[in-house]
Amino acid sequence: MPSPELEADQLEAMRILLEEQQQALENQLQLGNDATQPVTLDQQSVGRVSRIDAIQQQQMALASHDQAMQMLKQVQQALRRIESNEYGYCQECAEPIAFARLQVQPFAGLCIDCQSAAESA
Repeated sequence: MPSPELEADQLEAMRILLEEQQQALENQLQLGNDATQPVTLDQQSVGRVSRIDAIQQQQMALASHDQAMQMLKQVQQALRRIESNEYGYCQECAEPIAFARLQVQPFAGLCIDCQSAAESA
C-alpha cells in the first residue's frame, strides 16, 4: 500500500498552486480597494435610488474583501506549513491529509475526519 504522505512532486505542485492563489487573492484585494471606499451621499450628484444601490454594492464589496482576506490568511498559513515541513499533516491529529483533499482545498489544515468533527461541534 502506498504511503499516504505527500511525495516531493505533489508537495511542489501544492506549493505552486498556493503561491498562484496567494498572488490572485492579493490582486483581487488590490483591485477591490476602490469598491470598498465610503459612498458619497451628495444628493445633487446622485439620486436616492442610486445611492442605495451604491451602498449595497459597497457592502457586497466589503463582504467579498473580508472573504478574500480570510482565504489569503489560510493560503499564507499553508505556505508557512510547507516551509516548516508540517504541510499535509492534520493540525489536530497529526495524521496525513489525503492528497485528493489537498487538491480540492490546498490550504486545508485538518484531515476530513477532524474537519467533520470541528463542523459538527
